[in-house]
Amino acid sequence: MKYRNRIVIAYVFIMLAALAVLWLLTPGNRAEKRDMVAYNDTIHEIYADYKAGRTLPQIEETYGCRIVPAAESDAAVIKAYSEYALVMDFAPEGEVVGRVIWDDVGEGFEKSHQDMRRKMLVFWGVIFAVGLVFLFVINRFLLRPMQEMRNVAGEIAKGNLDVPLPIRKHNPFGNLVEGFDLMREELRVSKEREAEAEKAKKELVAELAHDIKTPVATIRATCEVVEVKQKRRIAQLEAGSDAERSAVLADAEDVLEKTRTIAHKAEMIESLMGSVFEATLEELDRIEVNPKEEGSTVIEEYFRNLKNYGNIIIQNAIPSCLVYMDRLRMEQVIDNIVGNSRKYAGTDIHVSFEEVTRKDRDGAGASYVSIRIKDDGPGAPEEELPLLMSKYYRGSTAKDKAGFGMGLYLVRSYMEKQGGGAEVYNDNGFVVQLYLRKV
Repeated sequence: MKYRNRIVIAYVFIMLAALAVLWLLTPGNRAEKRDMVAYNDTIHEIYADYKAGRTLPQIEETYGCRIVPAAESDAAVIKAYSEYALVMDFAPEGEVVGRVIWDDVGEGFEKSHQDMRRKMLVFWGVIFAVGLVFLFVINRFLLRPMQEMRNVAGEIAKGNLDVPLPIRKHNPFGNLVEGFDLMREELRVSKEREAEAEKAKKELVAELAHDIKTPVATIRATCEVVEVKQKRRIAQLEAGSDAERSAVLADAEDVLEKTRTIAHKAEMIESLMGSVFEATLEELDRIEVNPKEEGSTVIEEYFRNLKNYGNIIIQNAIPSCLVYMDRLRMEQVIDNIVGNSRKYAGTDIHVSFEEVTRKDRDGAGASYVSIRIKDDGPGAPEEELPLLMSKYYRGSTAKDKAGFGMGLYLVRSYMEKQGGGAEVYNDNGFVVQLYLRKV
């Protein structure tokens, strides 16, 4: 409403200014009347000059008139009257010998016409300049803000919510622009929150799918142990009496059947969670790691809790100190490494600890606790070692094994996010060496 009134006031002011200019350029003066006394005096002067011997062309040039002989005067007089000219008799000797004609009225009309055209051009120029100024004001304060809003709306429609909308002091759409920009900002924040929630959900699914492999593997390993023991018991009872053997064998067969059922279901769970994990890997770009100051001795407990993976030999005690560590991620790291060793090597696993000094990410020296995990298998091909910790990479020895090529990639990622590192190499077996930074 405020800017609409301003536009109306500006328009009225422009039209009043144009009317004033037009009024000044076209004064309402009446046409001047002929001074007949002056013309009578002039005709007597013409007579005197004629008698003095001046020629007619000289007289005409001097007094601004035309002298027409009597023989030609009728047609000339009629034409002169039609053009509002003044006609007087030319009788220097008392006898009319022609006509004296003044065309000053026609000349005045022509002069007035030309003067009016000049004034109209000036008036048009003023109106044109004022119109340009008015168009500039309209474009700056009305059209440009509307175009900016249109452009930003187009970017928002494309999904680009980071384009700010300029907010100017004299913008007639100030409140609308401010509200529109607040809406854009809220949409951007909402989209970011939605993306973060979706990412957190996918991370949770991926972590659950990956971490559930540990209890499933434990179930399967336990079932294998029970199955082996039951088979051994059945073999030992074959030498007993028929009654004893029949009762014990029936019981053993029942346990063995249920153990196989548990193992089969555990395998199904592992397969299903593997499918879930595979579905989320493509969109999983970041897993949160929150390292804190923790005691290093807890790491030995992680290894001792993995007895179902085979014989784990801890060769020396870990140095007692504080390290930067995320307990959950560190447990996942150790589980991944030991699980891979059992899957691909199937040998004893040797674990040793020591304090080392190595360069951190900034190139400065720092103290770390080194965790060396080694199996007694054949190791990995030397040309594949630099690739084993890449995302989705699976070595040539893993072709007949289930997996996604994410185990060692997650090991390196988790260790680096805890401020440490990881590396792999061969040393009479495959070695994974972890580094936890000391506090």
